[in-house]
Amino acid sequence: MTKESQRLEQSGNPATPWKKWGPYLSERQWGTVREDCSENGDAWNDFTHDQARSRAYRWGEDGIAGISDDKQRLCFALALWNGRDPILKERLFGLTNSEGNHGEDVKEYYFYLDATPTHSYLKQLYKYPHSAFPYVDLVETNRGRSRQESEYELLDTGVFDEDRYFDVFVEYAKAAPEDILIQITVHNRGPEVAEIDVLPTLWFRNRWSRNGSYQRPELRAIKGGIAATEPLLGKRYLYCEGAPELLFTENETNQRRLFGRENPTPFVKDGIHEFIVGGRTDTVNPAKSGTKAAAHYHLAIPPGESATVRLRLTDAAAGKFFGGAFDKLMKSRRQEADEFYAGVIPESLDADAALVMRQALAGMIWTKQYYYFDVNRWLEERGHGAFQGGHKVPSRNDQWHHLYCCDIISMPDKWEYPWFAAWDLAFHVLPLSLVDSAFGKQQLELMLSDTYLHPNGQIPAYEWNFSDVNPPVHAWATNFSYQLEKVRTGKSDTVWLERCFQKLLLNFTWWLNRKDRMGRNAFEGGFLGLDNIGVFDRSAPLPTGGHLEQADGTAWMALFSLNMLEMSTELARHNIAYADMSIKFTQHFVAIASATIHTGGGTGMWDEEDGFFYDVLQHPDGRAERIKVRSMVGLLPLCAVTVFDGGFSQQFPDHVKRLEGYLTARPELVKFIHNPSVTGHAGRHLTAILNEANLRRVLAKMLDENEFLSPHGLRSLSRIHADHPYEFRAGNATHRVTYLPAESDSGMFGGNSNWRGPVWIPLNALMVRALLQYYSYYGNEFTVECPTGSGRLMTLYQVAEEINRRIAGIFLKGPDGRRPVNGGTEKFQTDPHWKDCIQFYEYFHGDNGAGLGASHQTGWTGIIARAVHLFQNISSDEVLERGKSVLSGLKS
Repeated sequence: MTKESQRLEQSGNPATPWKKWGPYLSERQWGTVREDCSENGDAWNDFTHDQARSRAYRWGEDGIAGISDDKQRLCFALALWNGRDPILKERLFGLTNSEGNHGEDVKEYYFYLDATPTHSYLKQLYKYPHSAFPYVDLVETNRGRSRQESEYELLDTGVFDEDRYFDVFVEYAKAAPEDILIQITVHNRGPEVAEIDVLPTLWFRNRWSRNGSYQRPELRAIKGGIAATEPLLGKRYLYCEGAPELLFTENETNQRRLFGRENPTPFVKDGIHEFIVGGRTDTVNPAKSGTKAAAHYHLAIPPGESATVRLRLTDAAAGKFFGGAFDKLMKSRRQEADEFYAGVIPESLDADAALVMRQALAGMIWTKQYYYFDVNRWLEERGHGAFQGGHKVPSRNDQWHHLYCCDIISMPDKWEYPWFAAWDLAFHVLPLSLVDSAFGKQQLELMLSDTYLHPNGQIPAYEWNFSDVNPPVHAWATNFSYQLEKVRTGKSDTVWLERCFQKLLLNFTWWLNRKDRMGRNAFEGGFLGLDNIGVFDRSAPLPTGGHLEQADGTAWMALFSLNMLEMSTELARHNIAYADMSIKFTQHFVAIASATIHTGGGTGMWDEEDGFFYDVLQHPDGRAERIKVRSMVGLLPLCAVTVFDGGFSQQFPDHVKRLEGYLTARPELVKFIHNPSVTGHAGRHLTAILNEANLRRVLAKMLDENEFLSPHGLRSLSRIHADHPYEFRAGNATHRVTYLPAESDSGMFGGNSNWRGPVWIPLNALMVRALLQYYSYYGNEFTVECPTGSGRLMTLYQVAEEINRRIAGIFLKGPDGRRPVNGGTEKFQTDPHWKDCIQFYEYFHGDNGAGLGASHQTGWTGIIARAVHLFQNISSDEVLERGKSVLSGLKS
């Protein structure tokens, strides 16, 4: 075992809490629902970036390259000033939803370069211009652009011209769980001497202002640094190499600046900003105490050279904290990180692919966040408590009084999405399980706990609206995690699986009761995470009246049924009571699968003429019509597939006979879908919506480069809609969908994501998984043209490998040395200090692979680590020979 592997094992022991301190600070706490005190729920404008330096947060903290303890009592992060900015750089800047022409967007350059799962080593890079940060230019130029124009980025402003900027590297290395070495290295990339103020900052989250019984913590100056005392955390010390000036203030709102009220103390949250930028000496406490403090280093760095600042955050009151021992330990932790990843990254990968994989995993680790939200208290503070009457307008999330979060959670992105999203989190587990399977399992179970899962069985979606409906992929991720651990360790954690299964039963029942309006196994669900993929907003009342039966919602439920079937089959091996549940979920699957193709004599989602699936609009007068938008919605039924060997049949022959009798008495259920009783390669059984003929028809469209197959994976919308937009008339309004390979031209769902053409990594991963399932059943005899019309025949294994190659190619250097993800941005393509700094975007241009949307959504885009890893570890022969044990575990 590597040193880091040993720390991972020890981290579960309270005596060795290696994960107690980590990169748990958000990158944006302002503009979040939790901090919103407005009457109209306008979170973005109620708490702005401009207010953030002066207004104490209620529910969390933010910072640059920061860390905190796992309850975020004490926080550490970096502040900078280049001598020209109007604001001390304490947090990352970005546009609000109304300021960006394509929705909210961070306008900074920073990169997660390395991380180990216990945070024993962390490394981040922040790029800081020499000149004044162009806050006003970024807001005004983007606000003035239309949705048809590209976004105005920080590089476009010219502040990085002639390389006049600093590269600020922040590294953390743990000597022990409570002893953290901090090294800040500032490189001057410019042609002249450049000065910079570096202010490592330590502060307490404000827990005392709204809780009179809470004992106020204290920071105070001591020899060599700062002592921190907090009732529950105890004592900590920040030692600072050299003799920096120590500045102290309070983490309290500047009432005078924001609200025109008198401050109870002259020392407030922006006191250090006023001292550094404003030159005021009366805003920091001369008594050298407070709840927020910074060590002030002023550096003058020659061109092409660097300067280093060293600190140590520890529970030790005395010792030798710097010198050669510091450097030696920092070097050791870097080497141990290399050793750990040598066991994760396949040796067969070249250096560039290994770099992409490692930065993707680093991003997954850095994007953990402490998330605190007591919804009941939040509602009570707004006059919407559970037992308070007289509400005129329901408050946001007023059906979620039970929800209480105080946990470390894997976030989609710590700036644009600094809150958990249920279906994103299920995908996060895929890459996280490569480095920390225990954390992945804990995250899945957390969402099913009594403080998250609604009593009615719904999984909370995200803080903007916990009642929104995300695709039910939690069961799929749970089954994946279980199987992965079983393959990797040879042990079956059936206790964990059973706990999750019981809660997932509640969620499955919620779907059955809430989203199958007519009781015909044809499901709704609203936008289902695919934002603007439909011709109209699928979460809003339809302009025609009536309702939609959704091809994706129904496909997700078919997959949910299969996941529950797999888990119940596994549990039945240990407890025969679950054998009955296997029959029950088989019945659910065949009923839902059959309804997807043919809804009991009505207008089904399967269009026989087109050979494709579409949503069905049910009009109030009883008429039904298919909404013929050719999109990912119609590909998702392909994903509802899994393969079974004969193990269950041998162990439970009586149950199998009961199931066979059920299907024999109801031949209509398997008339239009794949017949699960027909055996394939190695005697395997396939449960799938698509029979062989329909599978070939859907694949012909999916693999057509004029439709879904792009050079960089599968598009979310067929390219045929570029020349043939889909139009739907409702009254006097015409609703239109056209192929948009880049940003959205619609304001639907805030306009900040687009499912009308770009490539989305997680759904590509689902397609790869599905193709491997089909391959393990059909074997090498089943071939298709790939691309369609090319005359090149491939097995389904080869098709999966080809799609995987294309999505991985988004990030990898091509023969010309350029990465498609970087698009036409020359700085990222050719500059030696930029070209190997990877940004993991939210989605990717449907034609050229350029990154779009949230630039740091390593969350589900972190799946690229699995994509790069996958086909280095399984061969087609292994899939055919071992089937499920390879596919479920992906042979970690």
